Amino acid sequence: MAAGANEVDYFVREIEKNDGCTLKVKQCYMGDVGCVVWDAAIVLAKYLETKQFYDPSSGVNVWAGRSVVELGAGTGVVGLMAATLGALVTVTDLEDLQTLLMVNIQENQALISGSVTAKVLKWGEDVSDFQPPPHYVLMADCIYYEQSIVPLVESLKLLSGPETCIICCYEQRTEGVNPKVEMQFFELLQQSFNCEEIPSDKQDPEFSSPDIRILHIWRKLENTAYESREKLVHTLTQLRQTSCNSQEEP
Repeated sequence: MAAGANEVDYFVREIEKNDGCTLKVKQCYMGDVGCVVWDAAIVLAKYLETKQFYDPSSGVNVWAGRSVVELGAGTGVVGLMAATLGALVTVTDLEDLQTLLMVNIQENQALISGSVTAKVLKWGEDVSDFQPPPHYVLMADCIYYEQSIVPLVESLKLLSGPETCIICCYEQRTEGVNPKVEMQFFELLQQSFNCEEIPSDKQDPEFSSPDIRILHIWRKLENTAYESREKLVHTLTQLRQTSCNSQEEP
């Protein structure tokens, strides 16, 4: 397992950044799904470098100084990419993966222009250590285990504020229970969130795939329906008053 891994237990995946620098991400030969770099994590990491996150007028990218929490970070590659772009990142996963996360933070320290720390976060549990809500929540290939769907959505609800943008990247898998798990996730998600799929032409031209989706997700405004009803009532009241006034005129 990652918790007690020695140097010989690692193998390295290199991800070249647009500035020519290279992230070196250690993976474990032995361990659970979080011990390796998955394709969706690379697609999401490279998406963070695309032009829509860059402001040409100021010469900086929008990640600089933004608070970011990565869920189910595993090796930490997505959070590390954000940290090299200036974000203030907390990469989170279970206790067993903290050693691997810290190893990769140390390995790439020279590239980090923001900051990055590793913390334990079990989905569905207390998130007071991660408040106030971050600007961004990042998650790659977290829609996987059926038993984790409810606590995952609960964590998204607990972590996000009205201004939080959740960026979710996952690979669509058609075998086994995967379609059912994906459906359950989105059925739960739509109760509290809106989402928008990012088209391929806005993703990295090399690191993208038809079966890997990127979504921007944000909280529904809880008072939207209430405000709409209030506006309707107000409009109807005004119409009634106008009608009454017209009838009273000689």
